[in-house]
Amino acid sequence: MELGLVGLGKMGGNMRERIRRAGHTVVGYDRNPDLADVHSLKELVDRLSGPRVVWVMVPAGAATQSTIDELAELLEPGDIVVDGGNSRWTDDEKHAEELAAKGIGFVDCGVSGGVWGLENGYALMYGGDAEHVAKVQPVFDALKPEGDFGSVHAGKVGAGHFAKMVHNGIEYAMMQAYAEGWELLEKVDSVTDVREIFRSWQEGTVIRSWLLDLAVNALDEDEHLDKLRGFAQDSGEGRWTVEAAIDNAVPLPAITASLFARFASRQEDSPQMKMIAALRNQFGGHAVEQKK
Repeated sequence: MELGLVGLGKMGGNMRERIRRAGHTVVGYDRNPDLADVHSLKELVDRLSGPRVVWVMVPAGAATQSTIDELAELLEPGDIVVDGGNSRWTDDEKHAEELAAKGIGFVDCGVSGGVWGLENGYALMYGGDAEHVAKVQPVFDALKPEGDFGSVHAGKVGAGHFAKMVHNGIEYAMMQAYAEGWELLEKVDSVTDVREIFRSWQEGTVIRSWLLDLAVNALDEDEHLDKLRGFAQDSGEGRWTVEAAIDNAVPLPAITASLFARFASRQEDSPQMKMIAALRNQFGGHAVEQKK
């Protein structure tokens, strides 16, 4: 099938390549002309045969809103817009309503996989009407990991991004647990090889995971994380997860504490946040701050 893809950064560029490897045609647009196949959204829409599917991979908020607003004026009834960025689920409901008024379908899709997705595939969580999802299904199948799992039609519009938001909240808590354990091991004089302890946990333990593998990768690159500043950003989805928990009276003590720990990292050089920063860099290519 044909797909228009808007936003060709770290995630979008690799997604374009993976979809093309599966035999589909991708027309990509990015504000950076060195990355783009076309020079405008209008040219992208004109290059696609109807009914069109246009996948948006730009930052949440104003950038996504302006892109969808422009596409709403360019697309035709029967076309589909997919928001694969990290938008808030409440924005999805608004976008779906705006596009539906013009006869354009909308699907929201939470995407996980980071810099490893090109080779390993992307975990996909999508929300929307079944008829709209069906039109995008060949692309979902191209992006997902091999095997029976790795993608899900999570529910109505907004469900995909809500599921991805909760995924990221869990990710916050898991990273925080590894980071706290690492700092404690580093602190005790009797423990002489923390990196190899982490490596030993990769097989046969109940805490083995991909995050643990990435922690070992980070320690192989910088055994005591001496090169990193203990500062970790948050993408916003941890905050939204905690806000949703408050709205629904669901207790999330571990996820909430991990979010607050990131806030604390901005006040001092936190050893735990060195591990959090290293893990975020390993799986997502997120920027780290080097010690000066």
